[in-house]
Amino acid sequence: MNTPTLETGRLILRKFTEYDLEALFLILKDEEVNRFLPWYPIKDLEETKKFYEERYASKYAQPQAYAYAICLKEDNYPIGYIKVDMEEHHDFGYGLRKEFWHKGIVSEAGKAVVEQVKNDGLPYITATHDRNNPRSGNVMRACGMKYCYTYQELWQPKNFLVEFRLYQLNFTKEDNWMYKEYWDKYPIHFIEKL
Repeated sequence: MNTPTLETGRLILRKFTEYDLEALFLILKDEEVNRFLPWYPIKDLEETKKFYEERYASKYAQPQAYAYAICLKEDNYPIGYIKVDMEEHHDFGYGLRKEFWHKGIVSEAGKAVVEQVKNDGLPYITATHDRNNPRSGNVMRACGMKYCYTYQELWQPKNFLVEFRLYQLNFTKEDNWMYKEYWDKYPIHFIEKL
């Protein structure tokens, strides 16, 4: 499966197309929206096109991928994105234009994507958020994920220390199985009482 279209009560989740570059630019240019993401805000449509080709078009060429545009049903215009990577970490990530924050949109989209990847046989998903961005953790919990541990990383390309909380949801793995790559890789790691 490669990013099959999904619908929820309010949303259409679908592939981005080259006709969505303007919408994608609105998401990627905002400093606040991209503050906790592993890239700098995009400056123009040319950069947006490169981002689309590297992070969306290339994924859509693979046998299996989950790289969604989040669109409201009324206009099918992308206001955010949500994805699950196919690498070993199966990282679940998302972003949303700030005028749509605090409406449960990403949680609604997330539940649909989680259900899809579960049905398609992924063994688990993980997700991380900066401790300074606890609302992102709320989305992870709303999608059924559980906190596992926190680790400190010198974050690139922004080059500053971040304490990330890792969340996980197992589908075919045992309930207590934990993805430990970051725990093993980064010497400063610990379990918080949340």
